[in-house]
Amino acid sequence: MNTFIIIITGIFGATLTFYFNEHLKQGPVRSSAMLSLVVGLFFHLFPELLNPFLTKNIPVVFIGGSFIGMVSFKAKGTYVILVIASIIFSCIYLHKSQFFNGYGGALGNSAFIALLTTMGISVLFFKRNRLTNRILLARRRIVKRRKTRNKRFF
Repeated sequence: MNTFIIIITGIFGATLTFYFNEHLKQGPVRSSAMLSLVVGLFFHLFPELLNPFLTKNIPVVFIGGSFIGMVSFKAKGTYVILVIASIIFSCIYLHKSQFFNGYGGALGNSAFIALLTTMGISVLFFKRNRLTNRILLARRRIVKRRKTRNKRFF
């Protein structure tokens, strides 16, 4: 049950931050900070509300999820990508080893890895991606220019 709650917390952190950023026009940093502060203060003021594991980890996972939610809509940020990245982040967080001890920014790195993985998978599997289409169009233009240049010399 704790694992499910941690995953849901990561999803809420990402989607709420994205919503505040894109729809309420608060900006990514303000959205993340504001929501993380509310969640952190809530669990600081009411530590006996849930078991100690959840009281300790929910604010941390929410902050990591909010890092994922800071992605821009222009960078192919959609709610589906955010949910999948949040699930991956939560799983990384739950199964992290002692490898990240001593490294600053482990939470942000985990969020970055999850988001980059999700966005990379979406680019690979969806042929109608804007970036892929732009690369193909640029390639066609280059080939067409080379052909016209070669015709001029012969």
